[in-house]
Amino acid sequence: MMRASVTTGRAAIARHSKSFALASRLLPAPIRDRAAIVYAWCRRADDAVDGFTVDVLAAISRLERELSDVYAGVRSGDPILDGFAVIVREAGIPRRYPAELLAGMAMDARGHRYDSEADLRLYCFRVAGVVGLMMSHVMGLGDPGALAAAARLGVAMQLTNICRDVREDWERGRLYIPRSLLMAVGGDGLEHLGKPLPRTARRPLADAIAQLLSRARDDYRAGDQGMMALPPRCRVAIAAARRIYAAIGDEIQRVDCDPFAPRAVVPTRRKLVLIASSAVAIARATARAPRARTYRRDLPELGFEAIA
Repeated sequence: MMRASVTTGRAAIARHSKSFALASRLLPAPIRDRAAIVYAWCRRADDAVDGFTVDVLAAISRLERELSDVYAGVRSGDPILDGFAVIVREAGIPRRYPAELLAGMAMDARGHRYDSEADLRLYCFRVAGVVGLMMSHVMGLGDPGALAAAARLGVAMQLTNICRDVREDWERGRLYIPRSLLMAVGGDGLEHLGKPLPRTARRPLADAIAQLLSRARDDYRAGDQGMMALPPRCRVAIAAARRIYAAIGDEIQRVDCDPFAPRAVVPTRRKLVLIASSAVAIARATARAPRARTYRRDLPELGFEAIA
């Protein structure tokens, strides 16, 4: 059963996240396998609510029932659900984290519009910050104080994704840029979601994207503060994923944050350079670090208020 769960997880990562697929190869094999199962569950939930023909609210209800069974130890015969149940039990993942992820997906399902940056930040915490928290349990942190850094790294990555996909999301009927930010940059009259993005939106959206990328950089820096609390063999993988995602933001800025520009990607050669530089930086930091702490999975539960 666990072998099938890992195989499904690895396939999902390879198909949906080339950046994480590359960075995850640096993780120790047992942790890489557990991470793949967590990713597979997250992807399964996302796929269940995505699409124009899906009754998304019914899908959310089904996912919530499945999550209850996962934490109750009820076997389903589904390799992803049963594998995830093993991981949440062994790693001590609080139910609140996957429940928050489903709450974030429900925000999408209900067509939630974001009035403020705090509203958007809650969404990012739910769909990405809690993934960082779940991974903290999978890997084991040496310092519970680093949990907030893990959540903020997830938020930074989600903000980067949002900035990269503005046009695509618009044409799917979604806009994650908060109204307050759009009003501040002169884009309060934007409308007609689900239709081709109007050219008049270029400048205000570019200005808003630039501001969100600035917020993401703050969160990336905060995430860096927790890197050394990871087990030594996990540090390079997470540092590499962080640098690769941040480089997507650099690519967006290179074209002046233009939402009409081609989708920002980081070439494989550049990714390999970033992985190498991550390894060097982590090696230097590890050499300067005090004696390693005992890595633990009995971590306290963290809520959105810790990073709001």
